[in-house]
Amino acid sequence: MRTIRWGVVSTAKIGRDFVLPAILKADGAELAAIGSRDLSRAEACAEEFGAARAHGSYEDLIADPEIDAIYNPLPNHLHVPVTLQAVAGGKHVLCEKPIGLTAAEATKLIAARDKADVVVQEAFMIRSHPQWKTALGWVEAGRIGRVLTVSTLFSYFNRDPGNVRNMADIGGGALYDIGCYAILAARLAFGRDPARVAAVIDRDPDFGTDRLVSALLDFGGGAATLSVSTQAVPYQRVQILGETGRIEIVIPFNAPIDATVRIFLDDGSELGDASAAAETIAPVDQYALEIEDFGRATRGEAPPPMTLEDSVANMAVIDAVFRAGETADWATVKRP
Repeated sequence: MRTIRWGVVSTAKIGRDFVLPAILKADGAELAAIGSRDLSRAEACAEEFGAARAHGSYEDLIADPEIDAIYNPLPNHLHVPVTLQAVAGGKHVLCEKPIGLTAAEATKLIAARDKADVVVQEAFMIRSHPQWKTALGWVEAGRIGRVLTVSTLFSYFNRDPGNVRNMADIGGGALYDIGCYAILAARLAFGRDPARVAAVIDRDPDFGTDRLVSALLDFGGGAATLSVSTQAVPYQRVQILGETGRIEIVIPFNAPIDATVRIFLDDGSELGDASAAAETIAPVDQYALEIEDFGRATRGEAPPPMTLEDSVANMAVIDAVFRAGETADWATVKRP
């Protein structure tokens, strides 16, 4: 098996906390280099995680001939520009979500990917977690009948003005940061895209970011609801309701690395969850699984869990939610 040599753009917290450790433990992966606009920060991070080299610019990292793939956890407004630079340099790219700020911007990556013949994937790590594979397998097997509605709640509390999630001009806010997961969850459960959306958006008066987004997604013959917030009690849950059953994913997005998680299948024969049967999923590192899945895609062994076309479709729904929130009316979902 050919080892994928990784270069990481920036010393972002999500990389240090989750993805760099995942690269170190993943099969077929090697952490080769760290790049930052501050060489001293890159050197410190490289020493901490055992990377062989440090670079003082993104350009130098991308130009490193000993790197096969780039992980891009930069602030949202730099996802597309830096990914395009990496692709032009012949690198595969795993880019943090959201893949861009609009569907039109994200579409630029498709032509660049095809021209360079590389893999570019949005880092939705949940696509690699077995709890999602199990839940979606139940849906596909008809265990809950036809899907009628999906309900997602996802929130945390963060009012730090220095945090990128609270900076509107670089793509901060709830919809980009966590609403993208809620939209993906609904699209996965229904197996298609919504036709239109309605939304209510509450913005922080100081930051200008969307601190609370509630939306209704019309899938035609079914609907999904979501509420996401950057200033609410930490919580997350996904409910998928069909004609004959219900699936509940208890920790759908931030599944712990070192503990089991449970998902429930309920036929509704008794109220109060009394008829819900639990499926226990053994502890896994979904980030390491994501790195391994990406490696298989770059080696041509399997398709990427998330294609760019799928990412653009997800962004098109995000675009529509923003429009619906601004107009207080239904917004049609339009792919570029």
